[in-house]
Amino acid sequence: MTEGTTPAVDSPAASRRITLTAEEISRLEQEGEIAADYLEALLDIADLDGDIDMDVEGGRASVSVIAGDESESSGADLKRLVGRDGEVLEALQELTRLAVHRETGERSRLMLDVDGFRAAKRANLAEIATEAVVEVKAAGTSLKLKPMTPFERKVVHDTVAEAGLRSESEGEEPNRCVVVLPA
Repeated sequence: MTEGTTPAVDSPAASRRITLTAEEISRLEQEGEIAADYLEALLDIADLDGDIDMDVEGGRASVSVIAGDESESSGADLKRLVGRDGEVLEALQELTRLAVHRETGERSRLMLDVDGFRAAKRANLAEIATEAVVEVKAAGTSLKLKPMTPFERKVVHDTVAEAGLRSESEGEEPNRCVVVLPA
């Protein structure tokens, strides 16, 4: 990417754009490379086969671990890095962010995906948010969604904002949820 490039943002069809300078892009690419090195070492230790894909999306470094070959066993092995409902993935993301912090001295907002789990989750959450928007517009009343992780709430907030409505988070972790408000 070059200076002034507008990379994609976190939600699939978000209307806002983030413009990064060449220096910011370079810093985020460096984060991605540090994360990739860390994850490659982890995959070697765990004897898992996977390829690493790096990108800059929504003002963040984005790293994906995908099945290294087209065999079903490779994808099944990577699912161990996702865990039940992404719990292992969340922990692995935090460890990867810490590895980046150790190298750079700066806090990382890196996003990690393994075997397309987050991408599929993002699409599903956008669908849930769209259905909530339709319901709120029809009823004219607010709608409280089930508790979600920060990642999940961000996807919902972005989708709701794109649809022209407002949303807010309420409650305490781990029961924090999104409330979709009428216009």
